[in-house]
Amino acid sequence: MARIFEAKGRPRFNPLISHVADLAMARRYGAFDTRGERLAQEFWPGPLSLVLPLAGRAPVHPLVTAGLASVALRVPLGPARDVIATFGGALAAPSANLSGRVSPTQAEHVIAQLGDAVAVVLDAGPCAVGLESTIVSLTGDRPRLLRPGGVPAEAVERVLGAKLARAKTGDAVTAPGMLASHYAPRLPLRLDATSVAPGEALLTFGDTAVAGADEAVAARNLSPSGDLVEAAANFFAHLTELDASGAEAIAVAQIPADGLGEAINDRLERASAR
Repeated sequence: MARIFEAKGRPRFNPLISHVADLAMARRYGAFDTRGERLAQEFWPGPLSLVLPLAGRAPVHPLVTAGLASVALRVPLGPARDVIATFGGALAAPSANLSGRVSPTQAEHVIAQLGDAVAVVLDAGPCAVGLESTIVSLTGDRPRLLRPGGVPAEAVERVLGAKLARAKTGDAVTAPGMLASHYAPRLPLRLDATSVAPGEALLTFGDTAVAGADEAVAARNLSPSGDLVEAAANFFAHLTELDASGAEAIAVAQIPADGLGEAINDRLERASAR
């Protein structure tokens, strides 16, 4: 556990998500109520993490939970699930990046950021979803959205039959992705841009008109067709490419805030906080 924090330069008060192979394995670590059971049945495997009270005698190291009485659990898609099933227990795993920096969506991104700090990189191709998991806390009477992500909040609310409370900036850190400054490229970001200044790169969406776009040092469109699913899949890869473009800053056009747009805008706001 300590080597994870060392490799990432991650603060020890920032808990990790424990990844499991299935719901049966998850029950070893977290105490599920009917809400947790419904969400797990609906969205696992997939990009939803549930923060639950620790199960009795749960074999979870305090470094994983940052000493809290709760644990974040998720069943991932893809070959990681096979690795976990073969191992036979939960694997604590954050995004494979330097703490606070842009999340990787390709093996090359991991190697560029972590280098020799990790011994092995398992390359299964680009991430299909592209955004981190949605994190929902079920530790209180009202379910709470701690981090928007790959499962739209509206989909979670439909299954629960209730609105999610929202975490606020400055709330205690009880899950990954809650720090005010996070997911940041090296270059400064300028959000809701309607024009491109000299020396800037451009990140845009759909057919949004941005004055001076032709003069941008580099430009990427998250989804020319205006598809938020495609935009989420491309988000971190495009941000990484613009960060390496030689520009002085990145202008970001307005992106809709509904569906997966909530998660994209959350990442942009944290990435622009300096």
